Amino acid sequence: MFSAQRLKVARHRKKLSGKQLAAAAGLTDVTVSKAENGHQPDETTINKLVAVLGYPREYFFMDEPEVLETRAVSFRSLKKMKAAERDASLAAGSHGIALYQWIDTRFKLPGPDLIDLSKEHGRPEVAARLLRQHWGIGDRPVGNILKLFESKGIRILSLSENTQNVDAYSFWHDDRPYIFLNQKKTAERSNFDAAHELGHLVLHFHAQAESAPEDDAEREANRFASAFLMPEADVKGSITYVYSSSQVIRAKVRWKVSAMALANRLHQVGMLTEWNYRSIIIELGNQGYRLGEPLGVEREVSTVLAKVLSTLWTKGITKREIARELNLPWEEIESLLFGLAAKSLATPPPRAGLKLVD
Repeated sequence: MFSAQRLKVARHRKKLSGKQLAAAAGLTDVTVSKAENGHQPDETTINKLVAVLGYPREYFFMDEPEVLETRAVSFRSLKKMKAAERDASLAAGSHGIALYQWIDTRFKLPGPDLIDLSKEHGRPEVAARLLRQHWGIGDRPVGNILKLFESKGIRILSLSENTQNVDAYSFWHDDRPYIFLNQKKTAERSNFDAAHELGHLVLHFHAQAESAPEDDAEREANRFASAFLMPEADVKGSITYVYSSSQVIRAKVRWKVSAMALANRLHQVGMLTEWNYRSIIIELGNQGYRLGEPLGVEREVSTVLAKVLSTLWTKGITKREIARELNLPWEEIESLLFGLAAKSLATPPPRAGLKLVD
């Protein structure tokens, strides 16, 4: 049976309105609306929809997809986001879940090791410290952020949307945490985004929209990320006196954060007066650090996805084969993995770690 929900997901991924899809397919608005509301379309209509959307025909006849609701997802800039951007991102989440379900049938991935810190609502710095204690990492720099997150059962995927309005988002599904990162941002920004989404996952456990208003939730997640990536004790132990933007630029490498993020943290922990903070922010802006990171760090990649793809490669299974098994366009798999596993096919098979499921 033709899936109305899959038609919606595919349309959303293409950022098309119902009217735009109808026009491109040479159909009436009513015909598309009926197809999306459960009325079985005829063969001619199906063929026209398939041709425009570029998805394999089989995709539309699979079981119903996992559908994400806006209220269950932590979007960073929901107010600024256009409806098409929001829907395309949610549809990517649906396909990301399908990809990991496919991986789960073949590999044993680390289980979730996050704790519910929603009782620390209003105290994000305390929550960051408690999670660090739970993970046994003390006050030292995290190091490889994505590797740490994946070892704790967080599923990382890419959101390769060329937009300033979609930085990252996270959600829980089937008791598993997911984080989608926009890989077209700087590496430092992606690192902070990852920690920001971690804050949502533990502070606004399973129901971000219900636990705190959007603005409050975003501020909490930002403060959580800052404290998690740059613990106060480590910052104060590594920097004794801050006097210039150049010092901030040199020091930021330790925590793999942007110069602006470090300056903000120094201000938070009382190491910069309001006047010094504003002066350094202006200096950094004049040097291009407000819009980018001229002296950036290397972008991290997914350890789990690299190992998965490398192991599959030895068995002759490529990303195109994965796409065929999921009945997804190859470009959709590329989008989900963009910037996260680019080096994977050149990596030798892992000797230890992930295990294929018998």
